[in-house]
Amino acid sequence: MSHETTVRQLIHQLQAVDPNLPAYFAVNPDWPQAHRVGRVIEISGPDGAVYLAENGQEGVLPPEVRAQLDWADV
Repeated sequence: MSHETTVRQLIHQLQAVDPNLPAYFAVNPDWPQAHRVGRVIEISGPDGAVYLAENGQEGVLPPEVRAQLDWADV
């Protein structure tokens, strides 16, 4: 089930973590990879949204990350 996260919700979640840590996307439970977060793009208007660009692949997600995401065998 898809769930849209608002910028407000994302900021709220990020305020609870160390701001000096690197940021990654956890992508695809069938091929669990970590991707670096890149540029932030805002589109205005009635269909507006904020997009976080991917900035390269970092490698396979650590087992503890996959476990917390409930992504397959660890």
